[in-house]
Amino acid sequence: MKVLACDGIHEDGLSLFRDAGWEVAVASSPIKDADVLAAALADVDALLVRSATQVPGEALAKAGRLRVIGRAGAGVDTIDVDAATARGIAVMNAADGNTRAAAEHALSLLFALARHVPRADAGMKAGQWPKAGLTGFELEGKRLGVIGLGRIGGTVARKARGIGMEVAAHDPFLPASAAAHGSVPLMTLPELLAWADVVTLHIPRTKDTTHLLDARTLALMKPGAYLVNAARGGLVDEAALLEALDSGHLAGAALDTFATEPLPGDSPLRGHPKLVLTPHLGASTGEAQQAVSTILAREVLDYFETGAVAGCVNLPPLSAEAAREVAPWMPLMSALGRLAARLVPAPVRLHLTYAGRGDTLDPRPLTRLLVAGLLGGASSRVTPVNALQEAAARGLQVAETVGGDGDGFDRLLRLRIEGESGDAREIEATLHRGPRVVRLDGVEIEFDPLAHLLLMQNVDRPGLVGLVGSHLGAAGINIVNFSLGAKGDGEALAAITVDRQVPEQQLVALRGITGVLSLEAL
Repeated sequence: MKVLACDGIHEDGLSLFRDAGWEVAVASSPIKDADVLAAALADVDALLVRSATQVPGEALAKAGRLRVIGRAGAGVDTIDVDAATARGIAVMNAADGNTRAAAEHALSLLFALARHVPRADAGMKAGQWPKAGLTGFELEGKRLGVIGLGRIGGTVARKARGIGMEVAAHDPFLPASAAAHGSVPLMTLPELLAWADVVTLHIPRTKDTTHLLDARTLALMKPGAYLVNAARGGLVDEAALLEALDSGHLAGAALDTFATEPLPGDSPLRGHPKLVLTPHLGASTGEAQQAVSTILAREVLDYFETGAVAGCVNLPPLSAEAAREVAPWMPLMSALGRLAARLVPAPVRLHLTYAGRGDTLDPRPLTRLLVAGLLGGASSRVTPVNALQEAAARGLQVAETVGGDGDGFDRLLRLRIEGESGDAREIEATLHRGPRVVRLDGVEIEFDPLAHLLLMQNVDRPGLVGLVGSHLGAAGINIVNFSLGAKGDGEALAAITVDRQVPEQQLVALRGITGVLSLEAL
């Protein structure tokens, strides 16, 4: 396995890949050209970036091995998530790792604005005593309007209240019915802008949030108010902001992020006296870079090793409790998908029932895993990320039900697969005493679908099982488990677990035994 790290990923995270036996390639500088990135991704399984390397869709077109793009930070607006999803590539971030650093930097910009720290420092270093004209204002008692009350915005709100500020928020991603979030009052955007002495942004850049603060919405801000953007460039219309500062409607602003980064040398933002500028330093602390790199590395490694989806932005999110419930099922779901594909090669309908206790089980990632296993034999690009899209494109209807009788099991998965001709196969499986199938097409039969397996239909007569065992023994193949279930029509179904893959010539010999009606290696 190989990982490509761009943009200065911290060594602590890279060492986790090396310890796991991965090859680690480190780009000497951010990769700005899509063609160069495409070439670099030709033999890469995972890509790690921060904010400098852009990952457009065209760079992914020939990335045949790439399964994960990891963002060492929170925002993924520099990654074409839709293109990655279409190709079955998981996009992960490490949103928690830089929360404290980003929140503290936003507050540091607020303090710098309040007390004119940059201008005072520049004047002093120029040999001046620039006290006149630098009268500031106190933050205690002032109103702070927080746009975006997620991890970072919530931390800013908590810390700001700690210094005596009055805090309210607007969050475009919270339902309108929410009256409060963590004891912070919620307002509409116009209400918040008119109320706040200082507005701070903490939301991702999307189609809906680009230029959220433009000439119209900036005009709604209280005259003499201040603005802080340490979230994402493009949230603020920079030309409109300059007009609001020049007109005196806004008293000042502090920006850590910009529509174009690095900020061009001739940008009119650079010389404006009412602006405090920093070069995207929100996550630039040693602690944050170490944290995001190790968090991201563990997420990526877990994804490859177990299918865990922590940190995925293009897979259904899971709470910590739900992840613990789901994790043991993951290997079983992939194996059942592969088994279903052998039983019904061209399925048109798939129905999964998660029976028994289902109060804390989130079936969404499990269904995706099974569908990926079912369709993956026809295309290596089917993963849990794009499994449902691929199913829809191929005309496979997928349905799921949670609840119902578990037939004595704490949890029981019932799987029904139908083909074009109306033929159907049914599988029932559980994790009780390990991952195992407990019933196939209504016949009680037990086997581990993750093991090397021979599935045989045969005439139900004495001596046949011994004959099959003798053939396998003569070929040096050990039988680990043999489960036989009578179908009730003079035939039987057998699941033979063996210690290794059975060669094709031996399969042909077994199929030639009188009384063996069919035999498949799974």
